[in-house]
Amino acid sequence: MTRRRMIAISAAAAGMALLPPHGKAAQEAVTWQGEAMGAQASLVIHHPDRAMALKLTNDVVAEVRRLERIFSLYLDDSDLTLLNRQRFLIAPPRELVDILRQSREVWTLTGGAFDPTVQPLWDAYRRHFSTSGAAEAGPSAQIVRECVGRVGLDRVACSGSRIDLSVPGAALTLNGIAQGYVTDRVVDLLKAGGVERSMVDMGESRAIGSAPGDRPWRVGVSDPLDSARIVEVLEVEDRAVATSSPFGFRFDAEGRFSHIIDPRSGATPQRHASVTVVAGHAALADALSTAFNLMDVAAIAAAVHGNAGVEVHILSHEGGWTRIRA
Repeated sequence: MTRRRMIAISAAAAGMALLPPHGKAAQEAVTWQGEAMGAQASLVIHHPDRAMALKLTNDVVAEVRRLERIFSLYLDDSDLTLLNRQRFLIAPPRELVDILRQSREVWTLTGGAFDPTVQPLWDAYRRHFSTSGAAEAGPSAQIVRECVGRVGLDRVACSGSRIDLSVPGAALTLNGIAQGYVTDRVVDLLKAGGVERSMVDMGESRAIGSAPGDRPWRVGVSDPLDSARIVEVLEVEDRAVATSSPFGFRFDAEGRFSHIIDPRSGATPQRHASVTVVAGHAALADALSTAFNLMDVAAIAAAVHGNAGVEVHILSHEGGWTRIRA
């Protein structure tokens, strides 16, 4: 999950935004900016039929809103909110079943570092630090242990007919994968509409084809402490990019407790300044970037091994880079 740590840059110039192409390509380009799953979102479509590009843009917005009504924790009537409230869901949307299947795959790959059932821990930190006079040391060890006892994706039963949270007090959050999943769905919609060239950013970025001029799209990774400063530029074609950082959101004023919580221990370690993952699909890149913030370099390398096309860019707190490729 990213907190706006990436900026799409055109192939022509390393600026701070996606720059419009020139000439004929400029006439074909249709752009959209808005919000998706609580994050800033943008879309750039290059299509020979401008009317079709405009229609596809409207279709994208409608699809994003539909998926928000399934995945959002901020809508009282979303399917995810209903599941957390009653701990079961009959005849769940196929997208919810699919995203939980993908989550299980990443949970297995990362040894449980990625786990959507981490929500009870997030709620515990939020409650603690929103209380006046809260202890700077964070929630008590007992509270953390109790919440860890409610965590475990292996204890979520999921099928096309029903989802069950078997543990009392269990709850799901899809904030570590939903933006990437929505991005992938938008890409599928655009490809079905004949789009061969686009940059999609629904909280995570994914390129369709190449940028104008048959050059790679360029995605800038920002300094986690200064979003206006780009510290690395990645060139991608038909690839997704996701960045997560413990500096994206912190519960306390001192910044000791971040939103990236280890579901296995309940701690909020800050191993890396940021982790950027490039992969074929945005959901995978999104989930891995979250999990890899909780893993050391050796464990990340072991997880990446055998996963063709996945590459990881790890920024240390000292400003150095470690790059891992499958």
